[in-house]
Amino acid sequence: MEKVTAKKIKLVDGESLVVKGDNLSLIRALPDESIDLIYIDPPFNTGKVQTRQTMKTVRSDTGSRIGFKGQTYDTIKGVAFGYNDSFEDYWNFLEPRLEEAWRLLTPRGTLYLHLDYREVHYAKVLLDALFGRDSFLNEIIWAYDYGARAKRKWPAKHDNILVYVKNPHDYQFNSEEVDREPYMAPGLVTPEKVARGKLPTDVWWHTIVSPNGKEKTGYPTQKPLGILRRIIAASSRPNDWVLDFFAGSGTTGVAAAGLGRNFVLVDQNPEAIQVIEQRFQDQLLTNVKFIELED
Repeated sequence: MEKVTAKKIKLVDGESLVVKGDNLSLIRALPDESIDLIYIDPPFNTGKVQTRQTMKTVRSDTGSRIGFKGQTYDTIKGVAFGYNDSFEDYWNFLEPRLEEAWRLLTPRGTLYLHLDYREVHYAKVLLDALFGRDSFLNEIIWAYDYGARAKRKWPAKHDNILVYVKNPHDYQFNSEEVDREPYMAPGLVTPEKVARGKLPTDVWWHTIVSPNGKEKTGYPTQKPLGILRRIIAASSRPNDWVLDFFAGSGTTGVAAAGLGRNFVLVDQNPEAIQVIEQRFQDQLLTNVKFIELED
């Protein structure tokens, strides 16, 4: 992996970047109005250490688990991935990064900020100040149904995604490029509409990454490809630049590459870079340059 200073990093069409290092140092070095779409999924400030461990099942003559037609299997634990989701002063950490996001966006650019109920109301006030209240486009509710069930309150089964545009009078949004959903009451619309499906609203019902699915990398808080594809398809065009400076498992890069966009991913966690590199190899993604920032 090549080591360079942040100031030496250049955006070259057709050559996407994965950068290991401090995201604030990197985004401060990128030129004004150079990014068309920013999606970030920062830590949610839960006060916990988030961990996930990969698991796989393999055939074994001495395995303790019995499966199809009496065959025996062993379950093997893989690498445990984790990060610290606790900050003494969360907004002193996040605010300068959101200020840089505003600077980096092109005049028709869009920011998607992915949080949950703990911090989203504070984020809305801050982004109203940074972008202007007229630049608030949507609050998307990503609803899912998986995981533990609270018994002393309504179980929290959604995330919040705030959407802000640089210019409320001229921004990129193409609903025709977005995947469509089945009608909930298909009998009330024409067969043609049923066949085509309906445009999504600001409430997205989408499963989390399946614990046993092929998409799963084992990295904590991995987001589904379907969510990122929808965001990137709607709010960018082919060959646009997409930035994710809390890259995690690299879902933004996989989705962007599949839709013909350039991308920059940034993360300082070595485990995240390891997951991204392996994932890109598995996806046969080329024209991606891996860089490590010098101290």
